[in-house]
Amino acid sequence: MAETGAPAGTAAGPPPSTAPYAVELRGITKRFPGVVANRDIELKVRRGEVHAIVGENGAGKSTLMKTLYGMHRPDEGTILLHGGEVHFKSPADAIDAGIGMVHQHFMLADNFTVLENVVLGSEPTRGGRLDRDEARRRIREISERYSLDLDPDELVENLGVGARQRVEIAKVLYRGATILILDEPTAVLVPHEVDELFGNLKQLTREGLTVIFISHKLDEVRRVADAITVIRRGTTVGEADPKTTTVRQLAEMMVGAELPSPETRTSTVRDEPILVLKNLTVLTPQGRALIDDVSLTVRSGEVVGIAGVEGNGQAELVDAIMGLRPLASGEVWLDGGVKGDGGAVGLEDVTAWSTRARREAGLGFIPEDRHRQGMLLEAPLWENRVLGHQTLPPSAKGFFIDRKAARADTVRIMEQYDVRAPGPDTLAVALSGGNQQKLIVGREMSSDPRLLIAAHPTRGVDIGAQAAIWELLKKARAEGMGILLISADLDELIGLSDTLKVMLRGRLVATLDPSSVTPEELGGHMTGAVTAAGAA
Repeated sequence: MAETGAPAGTAAGPPPSTAPYAVELRGITKRFPGVVANRDIELKVRRGEVHAIVGENGAGKSTLMKTLYGMHRPDEGTILLHGGEVHFKSPADAIDAGIGMVHQHFMLADNFTVLENVVLGSEPTRGGRLDRDEARRRIREISERYSLDLDPDELVENLGVGARQRVEIAKVLYRGATILILDEPTAVLVPHEVDELFGNLKQLTREGLTVIFISHKLDEVRRVADAITVIRRGTTVGEADPKTTTVRQLAEMMVGAELPSPETRTSTVRDEPILVLKNLTVLTPQGRALIDDVSLTVRSGEVVGIAGVEGNGQAELVDAIMGLRPLASGEVWLDGGVKGDGGAVGLEDVTAWSTRARREAGLGFIPEDRHRQGMLLEAPLWENRVLGHQTLPPSAKGFFIDRKAARADTVRIMEQYDVRAPGPDTLAVALSGGNQQKLIVGREMSSDPRLLIAAHPTRGVDIGAQAAIWELLKKARAEGMGILLISADLDELIGLSDTLKVMLRGRLVATLDPSSVTPEELGGHMTGAVTAAGAA
């Protein structure tokens, strides 16, 4: 049971300067075997403000928030809410004390309604049964009060990403949260959805609620935050005023470097096609088209970017190219590189090939969801280095895995790609999300693929790791690799792509020029608000 101080007030508007902080962390230290995740952290968050926490991957942001949310218990230090010391044994204690957390990866059941998702675990009952009328009333009241625009009876599977995020916010508000922790809330949103979210956050703070906002997007942090705390390598390095601190200054506080840019305008595109998709169609078991007659070509030295609001077929397209999802019709052709005698293989129809055969032919894959498709979290890093490459050197030795070589190559990847972990036998689950991502990128780039499918390659990584990944992709492109890039980061898509296509409801609906299109225009095409000037 949590021991709490005085509850939060309910009056809107900023608190007086003498009021206790909504959240105060004093000297928080959290250790894990072989690593100190947080060291003497200081954080002061006033009621009724958006307080941003920024820092590079592995800096300790997630650990700190999990400690505040009751998922970890600090080894040293004090947590205060509204001036009173608290001791949380579990997230249930934190929820009871008025803290809610919206995780980066949404935790919603698609086949449930908004109402069923919101009340799950906190169902109002009447006569031993779910009181839907009361639940519906409360959800509509929350939606109207905080401008969430939610229909309690809508199926979640019919909602866009921005609306799903509002459902997650409604879930924590329904449980009485007055302090909201948002982890990378804009990672999968297009510009107009970001605007809507920021409007929601302003409404929340006007009502007296407090928001802790974790993000790697420094321009957005400056735009929405009232105060910023910067964490580097597990400890607090300073606070910043978003009104007077530039993005460059924030970047230097975080990693000691200037904000990187994905911009690359020197063309390296060659005539040689690496990937050709011919009229791909993928259907659900009920016959609905997930991918509808998609054709495209990726050439040597070319980055083809695919833009689209999540849920419009990008994931299914990637699965089809990888051989993870059957085609209703269409063909996949892949350039197999060079034969053993030095002759060119040229394009081959790989439609009937297994995923393993496609991998061995030179297909690299950075997956959208690193936990679901890219890693074994309870396995050591060296086993994750082998994953998907178990038949290729240096991991393979005949029909067996060469553990010594795999460990040695894992150490090389850790050094080359700045994967911060004690060693190759560290379990993947012990790494921060950004370090997990860097391991996957290093693994896939180390196989020297002819074609790289990069699905959200910088999602959840800090600006230093983001810059490193961008440079790797640029270098690989210059050396002739073909890259199919799927990303929710519109600046990344525009900056890296040679050709930019828009996917909407399973079809390629527009081909745009990355050198002239703006993020706002691209977002308009992605949502269907703008009609394509030229068909894809």
